[in-house]
Amino acid sequence: MISVIIPAYNERENVENTAKVIGNILRDNGTEYELLFIDDGSKDNTWEIIEKLAESDPSVRGLKFSRNFGKEGAIFAGLKNCVGDCAVVIDCDLQHPPELIPQMLKMHEQGYEVVEAVKASRGKESLLYKMFAKTFYRIMRTSSNVDLDRASDFKLMDRKVIDALNEMPERITFFRALSSWVGFRSGRIEFEVAPRKAGTSKWSFRKLVKFALNNITSFTNFPMQLVTGMGIVFLVFAVVLGIQSLVRFFSGTAQEGFTTVYLIILLAASMIMIGLGVIGYYISKIYEEIKFRPRYIISVDTKNRKDKDRNNDRNV
Repeated sequence: MISVIIPAYNERENVENTAKVIGNILRDNGTEYELLFIDDGSKDNTWEIIEKLAESDPSVRGLKFSRNFGKEGAIFAGLKNCVGDCAVVIDCDLQHPPELIPQMLKMHEQGYEVVEAVKASRGKESLLYKMFAKTFYRIMRTSSNVDLDRASDFKLMDRKVIDALNEMPERITFFRALSSWVGFRSGRIEFEVAPRKAGTSKWSFRKLVKFALNNITSFTNFPMQLVTGMGIVFLVFAVVLGIQSLVRFFSGTAQEGFTTVYLIILLAASMIMIGLGVIGYYISKIYEEIKFRPRYIISVDTKNRKDKDRNNDRNV
């Protein structure tokens, strides 16, 4: 049995079609499945549609968050609650082509415990977005030794991988990197990013920057290393400037004025403030972790509701 984990946030235009398309593909493939929709605090009627689907189709299950916890929380809620021997994480907008799921299942049968779908190209993205993405992946690769180039959240995982991810205690997670970090035998399959069938992307540039910063600081110490590197560069600059000043002083060619002093003070103050900012950011992340709050809160589970209705019917 395969579990298909589908995070959904304000996806009322896509939920019904997504369930239909994926269900048809898996039925035609003769695969037993469950579709697990996670409503990440949607503000539209996404949850109402998921509930109706769960009532009419026993293979559909829905989890509703008490508020918006983000895609990472939705993915890990799906991993925690799925019951399949393996699971696929896929976007609700079908930009991840569900037609690849049978191929991913075949690779799983061949012994691959993680099947990653990687982007053949980045699709229709702005130059700024592509540069931003490449910079982010380069930082992750050099600082954490995890190659996320062309990676996506679209991947199949064996139950062993799912259990390993569920055992991780951290609150601030980065699924795309953690699913590679755990290891296991991995295979890759390429896909072209499909255009959205309906609706609009929920990712603004501001959200992407925040997402990148959170993931870099939660998975690597690159910003700390960067500040240390800047400190070393400044130290070398100060030593060279100091030697130059002493040579001029003893040779009697030293010039009056405080331009150099001002420059050194400004550079030093800037370095100190940047360093304190980076340290403060990491401390805030430590603070978030030690509070040990849950990654998400589930307010409604259609499975529990179905079980309750069955019990009521028996009692009647």
